[in-house]
Amino acid sequence: MTQSGRLVLMRHGETEWSKTHKHTSNTDLPLTDMGAEQARALGKRLAGFEFDAVFVSPLLRARQTCELAGLAARAEVMDDLREWNYGEYEGLTTPEIREMRPGWTVWADGPLGGESPQEVGSRADRVIEGAAMDAGDVAVFGHGHMLRVIAARWIGLPASGGARIRLETATVSTLGYERETRVILTWNA
Repeated sequence: MTQSGRLVLMRHGETEWSKTHKHTSNTDLPLTDMGAEQARALGKRLAGFEFDAVFVSPLLRARQTCELAGLAARAEVMDDLREWNYGEYEGLTTPEIREMRPGWTVWADGPLGGESPQEVGSRADRVIEGAAMDAGDVAVFGHGHMLRVIAARWIGLPASGGARIRLETATVSTLGYERETRVILTWNA
């Protein structure tokens, strides 16, 4: 990716668990009807882009979003785009986890039996490096926490910096450059 290229991040559409704020990593949930509608709308918003590459998480919700947005035929599955592994906290909400671990955050503490922020940060770095092999715009279909970590790493923050970047379902966010400096161009659009 040259300094004129952009990394265009798309979070998957709504699932039953994203709707209820449950931590969802490896549980392979499909999109809800609303999520499918959101994914089709993403396709319309991406109409002006010409992507040199399309990367997608192997998880169903991201692949469905990519397909309904019209980019599945060109998509390359990238395992490093999987959502943060929440270990024992899979399927739980943050308030439920805080009943067991007061003050807990995934950004500072990581989940029991799951990935640390540093491990997720390393995967994000590999995604960025993989995208850098392409000269122009690169589409990335993934998950809330993982895409937030990618954005944090893009602008030189540790993985925990993603805590300060909220990301909604079925949104388009763009990472790029201001001169030679990596910046967030748009977020949660």
